[in-house]
Amino acid sequence: MPPTTGAIAILLSLLNVLSAPARGEAAPRPEREAGAQPHLHLSRTALTRVGDPRAAEAGPRAAELRAGAAAVDVSPKKLPVIVNGGFTERTAGRVHDSLQARCLVLERGPEIVAIAVVDSCMIPRDLCDLAKAAASERTGIPASRMLIASTHTHSAPSVMDLCLGTRKDDAYARQLAPQIAECIAKAHARLEPAEVGWTVAEAPEHTHCRRWIRRPDRIDTDPFGDRTVRAMMHPGYQNPDYLGPAGPVDAGLSLLSVRARDGSPLCVLANYSMHYFGWSADISADYFGVFTRLIEERIQPRAAGSPDGSRSSFVAILSQGTSGDQHWMDYSEPQKQISIEQYAAELADIAWSACRKIEHRSDVPLAMAQAELTLRRRLPDETRLAWAAEINARRGERRPRDRAEVYAEQAAWIAENPEAAVILQAVRIGGLGITAIPNEVFGVTGLALKARSPLRPTFNMELANGAAGYIPPPEQHALGGYTTWPARTAGLEVEAEPKIVDALLGLLEKVSGDRRRPAPEDLYSPEIRANRKRALEGE
Repeated sequence: MPPTTGAIAILLSLLNVLSAPARGEAAPRPEREAGAQPHLHLSRTALTRVGDPRAAEAGPRAAELRAGAAAVDVSPKKLPVIVNGGFTERTAGRVHDSLQARCLVLERGPEIVAIAVVDSCMIPRDLCDLAKAAASERTGIPASRMLIASTHTHSAPSVMDLCLGTRKDDAYARQLAPQIAECIAKAHARLEPAEVGWTVAEAPEHTHCRRWIRRPDRIDTDPFGDRTVRAMMHPGYQNPDYLGPAGPVDAGLSLLSVRARDGSPLCVLANYSMHYFGWSADISADYFGVFTRLIEERIQPRAAGSPDGSRSSFVAILSQGTSGDQHWMDYSEPQKQISIEQYAAELADIAWSACRKIEHRSDVPLAMAQAELTLRRRLPDETRLAWAAEINARRGERRPRDRAEVYAEQAAWIAENPEAAVILQAVRIGGLGITAIPNEVFGVTGLALKARSPLRPTFNMELANGAAGYIPPPEQHALGGYTTWPARTAGLEVEAEPKIVDALLGLLEKVSGDRRRPAPEDLYSPEIRANRKRALEGE
């Protein structure tokens, strides 16, 4: 019996939905009207292939939540190695404590999300893409459903060229990508029925704004010889040349807890906005490694380690929040002596106390969306290029030794690379939202994203899926300073921050099915506003 016209229309509509690529974005969602019904009821099920959050809620009994976690030692196998994290290049010949890649995989029905956090200063997009491709081949997880982020330890081998004055260590870069893929594959192989819960604890004593506004009569000179520095990182304790912090602080310690259906712990994914706390000139995971070890010991003490060095099945992860202008030092107070162990233990105690109160459930929606955004870099003019060419010619093949040489090399690179294509992502796990940003992000931006997200709570993972540099908000660009000096690590257009924020809010709308919240009232305090005005206009 030939199909009717109506049946043909339904079949064609269904085929259009099913043909959407599984690794792409959720299908465009039409504006909803009061009382409106879906055009095709069948399409709600089909849309799970591209991450529609409504599909996970449509049949909670049809697909169970599963989770798996793993950790892989990614310490360098060959020493010495080139290390980044400073203005100029250095090497390290000893491993103080091991570097790890840690991964959590969540799956519900056809939707799957892999989150890997690596003890590295920053991982460029090309290396992330290599790791994702290898992991996808081994697991079948689409690359667009993988998130790879750096902790931002400043004591790891360099895997990115021109991280200020530092080259990448080629041998280690070749080592790292397959190890990240291995970690994702191991976590995927451990998938089992699971339940999740989340919370946010406040930790205001452990992170502070490290970017301070200078007095108008103390404006400093930038590497290019111009008096533009009205705000700068690390002013020193109670320095009279500075007026006060340039921005607010995001002190939320966000926690996602994952456990098996029998209650045994599988993973805790923490997120905190604090730049880093190092303790060694050798290879080290910095405080990120100490924190995760302490959480593992608290949550699964009998299996946190063994004489042969094997790791337990439980994995603790600490991801980097929006810490572009935040650090553990409080420059408004006299200097205090605190060790990395003490600092990490205090933060771990806060996390452990909060984790014990989390309620877990398995009937949660799971969704992920991704977008690519192309941004311009701030290009050097002819005068800057001539300045750079002279310095670069005089330096020759030698690595840069001072700020001027670093930024001269950077100027030539920016001129040859005028654009950057960045990957942005949003994840929904029940009512929890996660954004992934390939930049170093200021606290005020992180607070704005949390306030405007349709998901509560939301936390932000920076240096994810690439390393595209600092993105000061436009008002911070006007104050100048290190985070605005054009470089591969700080060279995007002045409007990059609002463009990225808008794109991320759009992705959060996709995964949540709800609209972004209104913009919050001014996140800057009156004191910060007054100091900024003084710095820009003078006394």
